[in-house]
This record gives sequence, C-alpha cells and structure tokens, in this order.
Amino acid sequence: MPASLPQLPVSRRALLAAGGGAALAIGLASPAGAAARRPFGPYGSPAARRTPKTLYVDAAGRGDHTTVRAAVNAASGTGHTLVIAPGTYRETVAVPEAGAGLTLIGASGDPHDTVIVYDNAAGTPKPDGTGTYGTSGSATTTVRAADFTAHALTFANDWLRADHPDYTGTQAVALKVMGDRSAFFRCRFLGHQDTLYADTLDLGSFARQYFRDCYVEGDVDFVFGRATAVFERCHFHTLTRGDLAAPPYGFVFAPSTAVANPRGYLVTRGRVTSGAPDAYYKLARPWVPSSDTTARPMLTVRDTHLGRGIDAAAPYANMRDTYPWQAQRFAEYHNTGPGAALPFPENRPQLTRTQAESATRSAYLADWTP
Repeated sequence: MPASLPQLPVSRRALLAAGGGAALAIGLASPAGAAARRPFGPYGSPAARRTPKTLYVDAAGRGDHTTVRAAVNAASGTGHTLVIAPGTYRETVAVPEAGAGLTLIGASGDPHDTVIVYDNAAGTPKPDGTGTYGTSGSATTTVRAADFTAHALTFANDWLRADHPDYTGTQAVALKVMGDRSAFFRCRFLGHQDTLYADTLDLGSFARQYFRDCYVEGDVDFVFGRATAVFERCHFHTLTRGDLAAPPYGFVFAPSTAVANPRGYLVTRGRVTSGAPDAYYKLARPWVPSSDTTARPMLTVRDTHLGRGIDAAAPYANMRDTYPWQAQRFAEYHNTGPGAALPFPENRPQLTRTQAESATRSAYLADWTP
C-alpha cells in the first residue's frame, strides 16, 4: 500500500470562513463577487419576491433575518420557504415538529456558497454546567419536522479532535434529521465522526429520508442512524487521520435499523472515495445501541463505485462482539471499483437478481415521491 496521501489542512474553520467551505476535500468554489452583488440569485430581492410564507436570510442584513435560526423560529405554521443568501452562518439550528413542510434553499444554487456550521461535540460542556451535549446535542442542525426539504446547502460541524485531545466524546454531528419524508438535493455534509445522523423520532417511527446528488465526508460512522434512507447518486469521502497510524481509520456507514423495520439504508448509483491510504476504511459496521438492543441494522449498497480506500477483503466489522455484522442485514449488488473486489466472497453478502428487484428507491419510499 502507498504512503499516506497529502493531508487536508488542519483548520476546517479557516476554509469555511473563506468562501463558504470552498476547497474542503473536493475543492470546488463559486465566484464570490456575483453572489455578493445578487445575494438571492434567481430568487431576486425580498421586496420583489415577497410571499407570506417566504422568508429571506442574509447575514449582511439585506433580507428578513440575519440568521437561519431566527428565520426558522419566525416561520410559524407549516409550509414556509427560507431562501438563504451565500455566507457562513455560524450557529445551531433546530426545526421543531411544528415546522412541517419547511424548505431551505441556498440562493446561489451552489452548496459551497451557503454553509450552516458550528463546533459542538458530544463531550463539549454545556454553558449552564449541566453536563455535556452528547451525540444528539452536538448537532449543528436538528430537524424533527416532517416534509422537510433542503436544496444546495452545506451542513457542517468543524469540531476537531486535534483541538481537544482530552475529549472522549468526539462525536460531532453536522445534521440530525428525524422527520418522515425529509429530502436533500445537492447538499453537502461535512464533519469527522458521526457527520450525518439519519434517524427517527422514536423506535416506533419508520421515517423515510431521501438524499440525491449529495456529498458526505467523515471518518468514524459518518452516516448512521435508524431511518429508512435512500442515498441516490451521492458521493461519500473518507478523510485521512493524523492521529492513527494503522487501519482501520473508520467506517462509512453505521445503521441501527429497528428489527421491525423492513427497510434500512439503501445506497444506489453512488461512489466512495478516500483521502486515506488504500484499504484503510471499512464500508460499514452495525450499530446496536443500548436503547434498542433488538436492533438489526440494514444496509444495501448497489451499483456503486467503491474506491481503493475500502478494505475489499474485509469491508465490514463488528461494533461490539455481541452483535456480529454477519447477523445483520448487510448486502451488496453490482458494485464496481477496487473496493468492491471479492477476494473473500464470504465477507461480502450479495443480493440475488430477484432480491435486487425490491432494493429500489420506490420500494423503500413507498407512497412518497420526493
């Protein structure tokens, strides 16, 4: 295996501050001048496009609100749309269940331009002295509402292990989404451990979520939770780690699907790339949380390109020996790339053609068409 690839810059905060996260991992940026001149892009100015349920957010004061949080709080009732001007919004945002039907739109159409970011981790002390935030509380953005939609936005958590070597709670969530019929189009999710928490409101809820043309990066369990979630044409990128010398560096997926739920995570027509050395990442491990010891995690990865960063010989691992990955619902179908090779077929369960016919977006989302 080759030596470690060049590492990303240490400070994600500096990158986020310079152009809304441009150059993070995939290095794309949009012209800042045009965005500054027309902060709401094709949506025009607030005065020109005013509707009762459309609110404009601009940190420079050219909209209805200067923060996303204030706009969410002002969007009383259901069915509101927030058009968010380019900028870095350093804040935490919570969408309550009462905010059903909320839509967030990055005004420029480029997710690099509009970034919602904060830096809480699970081990971060709460300001009121009542303990630490925990994994769920670390989320930069939390969505509990149903029928939530986001377009062309970046959700990020820029907490870094290197800044807090004494922390044991290193989970740092960019987005936790729990609502049914939640959809994300051309969004980016940036973090390290536990970046994207695709979950449900409770054990009895089988929330459906859809991610299309999205980008997710991280290292440990950075797509996790118990939702029924479809990831279509999404790009997953594993980060290098300066704090570890030997594999594995981490795991892309850690589903915690309830045993009664027939549909967990489906990844289709996507790709997995890596900034780490070859074979230093596992594709997945099962998460059976203490709050649901009967969980039977489910993940299907199909028609997806798996790069060299994935350990083809042993792509799955146990989170705890009590719940071996072989007893869970892990499967693949028609994947390609060096990370999809089959040197040991027993380590990579494959769907049959008949089984693959029910591993589709429509089967997972049922009567909901995003």
